[in-house]
Amino acid sequence: MSPTNTALLVIDIQKGLDDNTPFHGGHRNNPQIEHTISTLLTLFRTRNLPIFHVKHNSRDPSSTLHPSHPGNAIFPFAMPCPSRPIDEPLYEKSVHSAFIGTSLEADLHGRGITRLFVCGFTSNMCVNTTVRMAENLGFEVFVVEDACATFDRVGPDGVLRHAEDVHAYAMSDLHGEFCTVIKSSDVRGLLGN
Repeated sequence: MSPTNTALLVIDIQKGLDDNTPFHGGHRNNPQIEHTISTLLTLFRTRNLPIFHVKHNSRDPSSTLHPSHPGNAIFPFAMPCPSRPIDEPLYEKSVHSAFIGTSLEADLHGRGITRLFVCGFTSNMCVNTTVRMAENLGFEVFVVEDACATFDRVGPDGVLRHAEDVHAYAMSDLHGEFCTVIKSSDVRGLLGN
């Protein structure tokens, strides 16, 4: 794998998606996600590889991710690096896919990016939708499973699904069809020396 055509895509690392956020279902899986994403950001920065950041601006005024709420802010550890404005652009979206209503696809193609490592919130929504579209658009996609998270969900049958299960189902649905699901410990080896 050539690192020159590779980028990290960081989706919706926002304060409104902190653990135990009632709006999004309460309990969140992957309590170590902040550390894992910080490690990925450091790895890509030290190798001078591009990082594409995505932020969700909900259209629902009651959402913690609505621009009028403090939860809309990106966690400080995941902010784009100000000394790398060209290599760490920020895309703002109001739907689940990072490709809708943004210049992300054109910018990735313009940089010659064909391979994406994806991490972020939430496994079953914005990560899932963006990964499916990325594959449909011709990108080779690796989802870093332990750098993604989601929340408990109540199904249409009224049964509570725990975040760990929702996350596992989301990864199972994506793997082999839309992407390769990997662990953060696999990334360094896939990037090569």
